[in-house]
Amino acid sequence: MGQANGELLAVAETDGFDVLLTTDKNMRNQQNLASRKIAVVVLGQQQWPSLRSHVQLVVEAVNAAVPGSYSEIRIPPEPLEGINAI
Repeated sequence: MGQANGELLAVAETDGFDVLLTTDKNMRNQQNLASRKIAVVVLGQQQWPSLRSHVQLVVEAVNAAVPGSYSEIRIPPEPLEGINAI
C-alpha cells in the first residue's frame, strides 16, 4: 500500500526533491503546503495522449515552482479521432 500524502511529501523533502508532480487535485485541501520545502504541481490530465502536446506547460510550471507552492496545470483532453466537433 502507498504512503499517505503527508508521509509522501515528508519523504520527498527528506530525500531532497524540490517538486512533487501529481494528478491528486485534493492534495491542496488535505495538506498545509505553505510550510513545506517542496512544491506541488498538479497535472490536469494523466493520460499521455492528452498530455503529450502540453509538455511545455508542465516544464514551465516545474521551473516556476517555489518551496511551499501549489499549482494546477489545466490540460484539455485531446479530441477523439473520427469524431467531429459540432
